[in-house]
Amino acid sequence: MALDMEGMMKELRGTYASGKPKSYEWRVSQLRALLKIADHHEKEIAEALRCDLNKPDHESFVYEIASMKSSCQLALKQLKGWMKPEKVKTSLTTFPSSGEIVSEPLGVTLVISAWNFPFLLSLDPVIGAIAAGNAVVLKPSEIAPATSAALSKLLGEYMDTSAVKVVEGAVPETTALLEQKWDKIFYTGNGKVGRIVLTAAAKHLTPVVLELGGKSPVVVDKNINLKVAARRIIGGKWGCNNGQACVSPDYLITTKDNASQLVDALKSELEAFYGKDPLKSEDLSRIVNSNHFNRLKNLLDDEKVSGKIVHGGQRDKTNLKIAPTIMLDVPGDSLAMNEEIFGPLLPILTVYKVEDSIDLINAREKPLAAYLFTNDKRLKEQFIRNVSAGGLVVNDTILHLAEHSLPFGGVGESGMGAYHGKFSFDAFSHKKAVLQRSFAGDIPARYPPYSPGKLKFLKALLNGDVVGLIRALIGW
Repeated sequence: MALDMEGMMKELRGTYASGKPKSYEWRVSQLRALLKIADHHEKEIAEALRCDLNKPDHESFVYEIASMKSSCQLALKQLKGWMKPEKVKTSLTTFPSSGEIVSEPLGVTLVISAWNFPFLLSLDPVIGAIAAGNAVVLKPSEIAPATSAALSKLLGEYMDTSAVKVVEGAVPETTALLEQKWDKIFYTGNGKVGRIVLTAAAKHLTPVVLELGGKSPVVVDKNINLKVAARRIIGGKWGCNNGQACVSPDYLITTKDNASQLVDALKSELEAFYGKDPLKSEDLSRIVNSNHFNRLKNLLDDEKVSGKIVHGGQRDKTNLKIAPTIMLDVPGDSLAMNEEIFGPLLPILTVYKVEDSIDLINAREKPLAAYLFTNDKRLKEQFIRNVSAGGLVVNDTILHLAEHSLPFGGVGESGMGAYHGKFSFDAFSHKKAVLQRSFAGDIPARYPPYSPGKLKFLKALLNGDVVGLIRALIGW
């Protein structure tokens, strides 16, 4: 059935123009409806995620359902405060006056989601769009078809479909959507498609948030608790959709004299988590499809990493599974070091001094995340000061996503714009400047005919020279 794009846009524009989505009551009703979806259909959502990715129920709940509910609950709790105009101080230049910043919705918005966390990454931006008072169209990823179908069904049942719509489909449908005029586009995915989205948006001067990715590094210093570090690296890599996450540790850097101990710690904890035959573990997600499986296989089969695999490497093409794999001293010109891995492979690079890791990171494009494990205060400060990334975490991985008080977004090749918590509300809002004055305090010096006396007065006023202002007023 062909999508009536013109009719859909006309309905959305009409709904927005009616003012309904701008009301506090409407926003709350829709956020509560999203909570009901998560509360009443947890099993259905988890089954869809299992179908698309063989995602363990544990990960589906923690990283998708609970995270989405947390965002929704925060928005409901804070919405009145977010919507309230922000009073600002005004200067002597506009005295007497009052100023405020009013958050107003942008209008009709588009969210294009990703396949790796297809429930959370679809609805988290939608929460921001609704909280800010916009109409919104969600385009879920066709690479996660079961979750896409579930989202279309559930949002159709629970949401106000005159203002919140789901469009399923693949490239033709996304292309048709991008041809429309939107007031904001929010895209999560890779840089190649991100450029297509940005190009399409430029035709209408539409603002865009791009949540992309990149090669997120992990630097591991010596003289730390290697067991805890290994567990946290594994949790952020293989325990988070088997490495198929935009903030997943992509490669690891440590010193040459620390590498063997670190590898041993990772091996020990991987076996404790996933057993001696991880391909049989029910706690590892599968690779999303055969195309991605073959891409990862090519990274493993690269002759430049043959002999570098120190753990794992097993694969099961039938079930689209690849075991957690560690590769030591991988050359910089290998395939694995020249694209975002987005899977269960972890190259380790070694340096003589841990400080050298900063130059290695900065020689590449800016990543979405960067991680450091150390007890050295000086190294922490150096890392925070000199490494540019979307976000940094010290002595853990990926947990910055759980803090609603922190913005989540990329820089450079890893994206533009940010969201989470109030940052989501702000991403879908226009900050309107409002200055109010009375009819009192009208200054003749503003108006022609100009004179030296008027100029003297304005110079004193605009320079903040109170004494000069008084002198000008009394004619000195």
